[in-house]
Amino acid sequence: MFSRQEGLFVYYSPSPGYAPTAATRDQTATLFGQVMWLVAFAAGVFTLGCYAGRHLSPGWSILWFIAGFGCLIALNFAVRRGGGAGIALLMGVGLFLGLAMGPAVAYYSTTSPQAVWEAAGATALFMAGFGSVGYATRRDLSALGRISFFALIALILFGIVLIFVRIPAAEMLYSILGLVIFAGLTMFDFQRLRRSRDISSAPVLAASIFLDALNVFLFFLRIFGGRD
Repeated sequence: MFSRQEGLFVYYSPSPGYAPTAATRDQTATLFGQVMWLVAFAAGVFTLGCYAGRHLSPGWSILWFIAGFGCLIALNFAVRRGGGAGIALLMGVGLFLGLAMGPAVAYYSTTSPQAVWEAAGATALFMAGFGSVGYATRRDLSALGRISFFALIALILFGIVLIFVRIPAAEMLYSILGLVIFAGLTMFDFQRLRRSRDISSAPVLAASIFLDALNVFLFFLRIFGGRD
Protein backbone atom coordinates (compact mmCIF):
# COMPACT_ATOMS: atom_id res chain seq x y z
CA MET A 1 0.00 0.00 0.00
CA PHE A 2 1.16 3.48 -0.78
CA SER A 3 0.58 6.89 0.75
CA ARG A 4 2.22 10.25 0.16
CA GLN A 5 5.96 10.11 -0.37
CA GLU A 6 6.93 11.70 2.96
CA GLY A 7 4.98 9.10 4.89
CA LEU A 8 5.19 6.27 2.42
CA PHE A 9 4.70 2.77 3.58
CA VAL A 10 4.22 -0.47 1.73
CA TYR A 11 2.71 -3.62 3.16
CA TYR A 12 2.26 -7.02 1.62
CA SER A 13 0.69 -10.24 2.85
CA PRO A 14 -0.01 -13.47 1.00
CA SER A 15 -3.35 -14.19 -0.56
CA PRO A 16 -6.19 -15.37 1.74
CA GLY A 17 -5.58 -18.94 0.62
CA TYR A 18 -2.10 -18.99 2.11
CA ALA A 19 -2.24 -21.05 5.30
CA PRO A 20 1.09 -22.39 6.54
CA THR A 21 0.94 -25.69 8.36
CA ALA A 22 2.84 -26.85 11.40
CA ALA A 23 6.54 -27.35 10.82
CA THR A 24 9.16 -29.65 12.27
CA ARG A 25 12.15 -28.10 14.03
CA ASP A 26 14.55 -28.87 11.14
CA GLN A 27 12.13 -27.51 8.54
CA THR A 28 11.62 -24.36 10.58
CA ALA A 29 15.35 -23.78 10.97
CA THR A 30 15.96 -24.27 7.24
CA LEU A 31 13.13 -21.95 6.24
CA PHE A 32 14.15 -19.34 8.81
CA GLY A 33 17.71 -19.27 7.51
CA GLN A 34 16.62 -18.96 3.89
CA VAL A 35 14.10 -16.21 4.65
CA MET A 36 16.64 -14.18 6.63
CA TRP A 37 19.18 -14.45 3.82
CA LEU A 38 16.56 -13.30 1.32
CA VAL A 39 15.63 -10.36 3.57
CA ALA A 40 19.32 -9.42 3.81
CA PHE A 41 19.75 -9.62 0.04
CA ALA A 42 16.62 -7.56 -0.56
CA ALA A 43 17.88 -4.93 1.90
CA GLY A 44 21.23 -4.84 0.11
CA VAL A 45 19.57 -4.43 -3.28
CA PHE A 46 17.35 -1.71 -1.80
CA THR A 47 20.45 0.15 -0.60
CA LEU A 48 22.01 -0.06 -4.06
CA GLY A 49 18.74 1.17 -5.56
CA CYS A 50 18.70 4.14 -3.18
CA TYR A 51 22.20 5.09 -4.26
CA ALA A 52 21.44 4.68 -7.97
CA GLY A 53 18.21 6.66 -7.70
CA ARG A 54 19.40 9.47 -5.46
CA HIS A 55 19.09 12.08 -8.23
CA LEU A 56 15.83 10.89 -9.78
CA SER A 57 12.95 13.29 -10.36
CA PRO A 58 9.58 12.79 -8.59
CA GLY A 59 8.05 11.43 -11.78
CA TRP A 60 10.60 8.63 -11.98
CA SER A 61 10.12 7.85 -8.29
CA ILE A 62 6.40 7.29 -8.84
CA LEU A 63 7.17 5.04 -11.80
CA TRP A 64 9.53 2.90 -9.72
CA PHE A 65 6.96 2.67 -6.93
CA ILE A 66 4.47 1.30 -9.42
CA ALA A 67 7.06 -1.18 -10.69
CA GLY A 68 7.80 -2.33 -7.15
CA PHE A 69 4.11 -2.78 -6.41
CA GLY A 70 3.73 -4.77 -9.62
CA CYS A 71 6.54 -7.10 -8.50
CA LEU A 72 4.74 -7.65 -5.20
CA ILE A 73 1.58 -8.72 -7.00
CA ALA A 74 3.50 -10.98 -9.38
CA LEU A 75 5.42 -12.51 -6.47
CA ASN A 76 2.30 -14.12 -5.04
CA PHE A 77 1.57 -15.92 -8.32
CA ALA A 78 5.20 -16.84 -8.97
CA VAL A 79 5.54 -18.59 -5.60
CA ARG A 80 2.49 -20.72 -6.33
CA ARG A 81 4.09 -21.97 -9.52
CA GLY A 82 7.49 -22.60 -7.92
CA GLY A 83 10.89 -22.05 -9.50
CA GLY A 84 13.28 -19.17 -8.97
CA ALA A 85 11.00 -16.43 -10.26
CA GLY A 86 9.91 -15.56 -6.72
CA ILE A 87 13.46 -14.71 -5.65
CA ALA A 88 14.01 -12.59 -8.77
CA LEU A 89 10.77 -10.69 -8.12
CA LEU A 90 11.74 -10.14 -4.48
CA MET A 91 15.03 -8.62 -5.62
CA GLY A 92 13.02 -6.50 -8.06
CA VAL A 93 10.90 -5.23 -5.18
CA GLY A 94 14.03 -4.20 -3.29
CA LEU A 95 15.61 -2.55 -6.32
CA PHE A 96 12.54 -0.64 -7.51
CA LEU A 97 11.58 0.60 -4.06
CA GLY A 98 15.20 1.63 -3.52
CA LEU A 99 15.15 3.63 -6.75
CA ALA A 100 11.86 5.22 -5.70
CA MET A 101 13.08 6.12 -2.22
CA GLY A 102 16.53 7.22 -3.39
CA PRO A 103 15.79 10.98 -3.50
CA ALA A 104 14.17 10.97 -0.03
CA VAL A 105 16.98 8.99 1.58
CA ALA A 106 19.56 11.19 -0.18
CA TYR A 107 17.84 14.28 1.21
CA TYR A 108 18.10 12.98 4.78
CA SER A 109 21.67 11.80 4.17
CA THR A 110 22.60 15.35 3.15
CA THR A 111 20.61 17.36 5.69
CA SER A 112 20.74 14.97 8.66
CA PRO A 113 23.13 12.05 8.08
CA GLN A 114 23.04 11.12 11.75
CA ALA A 115 19.29 10.54 11.48
CA VAL A 116 19.85 7.90 8.78
CA TRP A 117 22.27 5.91 10.95
CA GLU A 118 20.05 6.27 14.01
CA ALA A 119 17.03 5.11 12.04
CA ALA A 120 18.96 2.11 10.71
CA GLY A 121 20.14 1.13 14.18
CA ALA A 122 16.69 1.61 15.72
CA THR A 123 15.16 -0.48 12.94
CA ALA A 124 17.58 -3.34 13.60
CA LEU A 125 16.73 -3.32 17.31
CA PHE A 126 13.00 -3.01 16.60
CA MET A 127 12.95 -5.97 14.20
CA ALA A 128 15.13 -8.11 16.47
CA GLY A 129 12.97 -7.37 19.51
CA PHE A 130 9.47 -7.71 18.09
CA GLY A 131 10.54 -10.42 15.65
CA SER A 132 11.88 -12.51 18.54
CA VAL A 133 8.66 -12.06 20.49
CA GLY A 134 6.54 -13.10 17.52
CA TYR A 135 8.77 -16.06 16.71
CA ALA A 136 8.89 -17.36 20.27
CA THR A 137 5.31 -16.85 21.44
CA ARG A 138 2.95 -19.83 21.43
CA ARG A 139 -0.16 -17.68 21.44
CA ASP A 140 -1.91 -17.38 18.09
CA LEU A 141 -1.29 -13.88 16.71
CA SER A 142 -3.72 -14.12 13.79
CA ALA A 143 -6.13 -11.70 15.47
CA LEU A 144 -3.28 -9.25 16.08
CA GLY A 145 -2.34 -9.50 12.40
CA ARG A 146 -5.89 -8.69 11.29
CA ILE A 147 -6.22 -5.79 13.73
CA SER A 148 -2.85 -4.38 12.64
CA PHE A 149 -3.80 -4.66 8.97
CA PHE A 150 -7.03 -2.70 9.43
CA ALA A 151 -5.20 -0.20 11.62
CA LEU A 152 -2.76 0.25 8.73
CA ILE A 153 -5.64 1.10 6.41
CA ALA A 154 -6.85 3.66 8.96
CA LEU A 155 -3.35 5.13 9.11
CA ILE A 156 -3.34 5.51 5.33
CA LEU A 157 -6.58 7.47 5.56
CA PHE A 158 -5.10 9.58 8.35
CA GLY A 159 -2.09 10.30 6.12
CA ILE A 160 -4.42 11.47 3.35
CA VAL A 161 -6.19 13.80 5.79
CA LEU A 162 -2.84 15.29 6.80
CA ILE A 163 -2.27 16.37 3.22
CA PHE A 164 -5.17 18.81 3.50
CA VAL A 165 -5.43 19.51 7.25
CA ARG A 166 -2.68 20.76 9.53
CA ILE A 167 -2.77 19.14 12.98
CA PRO A 168 -0.25 20.07 15.70
CA ALA A 169 2.38 17.33 16.21
CA ALA A 170 0.62 15.23 13.59
CA GLU A 171 3.86 14.12 11.94
CA MET A 172 5.22 12.66 15.18
CA LEU A 173 1.88 11.05 16.02
CA TYR A 174 1.67 9.56 12.53
CA SER A 175 5.11 7.97 12.88
CA ILE A 176 4.49 6.63 16.39
CA LEU A 177 1.19 5.07 15.34
CA GLY A 178 2.96 3.54 12.35
CA LEU A 179 5.57 1.95 14.60
CA VAL A 180 2.88 0.53 16.89
CA ILE A 181 1.05 -0.97 13.91
CA PHE A 182 4.18 -2.48 12.41
CA ALA A 183 5.17 -3.91 15.78
CA GLY A 184 2.02 -6.02 15.52
CA LEU A 185 2.63 -6.90 11.88
CA THR A 186 6.24 -7.83 12.57
CA MET A 187 5.28 -10.20 15.38
CA PHE A 188 2.58 -11.75 13.20
CA ASP A 189 4.93 -12.24 10.23
CA PHE A 190 7.64 -13.86 12.36
CA GLN A 191 5.13 -16.24 13.93
CA ARG A 192 3.94 -17.13 10.44
CA LEU A 193 7.55 -17.86 9.55
CA ARG A 194 7.94 -20.23 12.51
CA ARG A 195 4.73 -22.08 11.70
CA SER A 196 5.37 -22.59 8.00
CA ARG A 197 7.11 -25.67 6.61
CA ASP A 198 6.79 -24.86 2.89
CA ILE A 199 10.27 -23.89 1.71
CA SER A 200 8.78 -22.47 -1.51
CA SER A 201 7.04 -19.79 0.60
CA ALA A 202 10.41 -18.25 1.55
CA PRO A 203 10.23 -15.34 -0.97
CA VAL A 204 6.70 -14.44 0.18
CA LEU A 205 7.65 -14.46 3.85
CA ALA A 206 10.85 -12.57 3.11
CA ALA A 207 8.88 -9.91 1.22
CA SER A 208 6.58 -9.35 4.20
CA ILE A 209 9.45 -9.09 6.70
CA PHE A 210 11.52 -6.89 4.37
CA LEU A 211 8.60 -4.49 3.96
CA ASP A 212 8.01 -4.47 7.71
CA ALA A 213 11.64 -3.41 8.20
CA LEU A 214 11.48 -0.85 5.39
CA ASN A 215 8.42 0.85 6.82
CA VAL A 216 9.85 0.84 10.33
CA PHE A 217 13.02 2.46 8.96
CA LEU A 218 10.99 5.17 7.21
CA PHE A 219 9.02 5.94 10.37
CA PHE A 220 12.17 6.18 12.45
CA LEU A 221 13.75 8.36 9.76
CA ARG A 222 10.85 10.79 10.03
CA ILE A 223 11.18 10.87 13.82
CA PHE A 224 14.95 11.34 13.97
CA GLY A 225 15.08 13.59 10.91
CA GLY A 226 12.33 15.81 12.33
CA ARG A 227 14.45 16.77 15.32
CA ASP A 228 16.75 18.95 13.19
